[in-house]
Amino acid sequence: MIEGKPYIEKCGIVILAAGRSARLGQAKQMLPYGGQTLLLHSVEVAVCTGFSPIIVVLGANRVEIERSLSAVAATKVINDEWEEGMASSIRCGIGELKRQSPQTDGVIVMVCDQPFINEGILKNLLLVQRNTGKAVVASRYENVNGTPVLFHRSLFDELMQLKGDKGAGKFLEQHSELVATVAFSEGKTDIDTIEDYEHIK
Repeated sequence: MIEGKPYIEKCGIVILAAGRSARLGQAKQMLPYGGQTLLLHSVEVAVCTGFSPIIVVLGANRVEIERSLSAVAATKVINDEWEEGMASSIRCGIGELKRQSPQTDGVIVMVCDQPFINEGILKNLLLVQRNTGKAVVASRYENVNGTPVLFHRSLFDELMQLKGDKGAGKFLEQHSELVATVAFSEGKTDIDTIEDYEHIK
């Protein structure tokens, strides 16, 4: 702990899985990957960290996707404003986190289409936060800061003001002085098109 700096004792996880996957033409959350779905892989990685609570934000295709998660130890919350874009899911997820576990002092925001995400990356975000005292720890790949990204609770209210489809990207750019990073070169791989999916298979 660094005196006078943010320190995250209890960390939750919000997984953003509300999008329609328009470019892919089908629900990316349900794509088979490693003997399960892409979303279930992300949820199980989150569960393995031991962090709590774990909140999965759903929107498009919610019935089918929620059914696929019936056996996992995570809270499913519906974002009725999912068509606005990623920011609405961040608001929805953090709002639920604050209601369910007000004592939680940090959150990792994940997306559901980074197939190479693993438990070690998520745990490392928290380790770096505790070692640096930074309010944000982002994954670093291809010279940009991105998901998964860890936020201290002092930023929750500002995150609740995000709008549109840019998620937290603009926030990270505007607050670079608050950000530490963790190298995650494979984080550049995500699934937006069928070609992306064929490549990771």
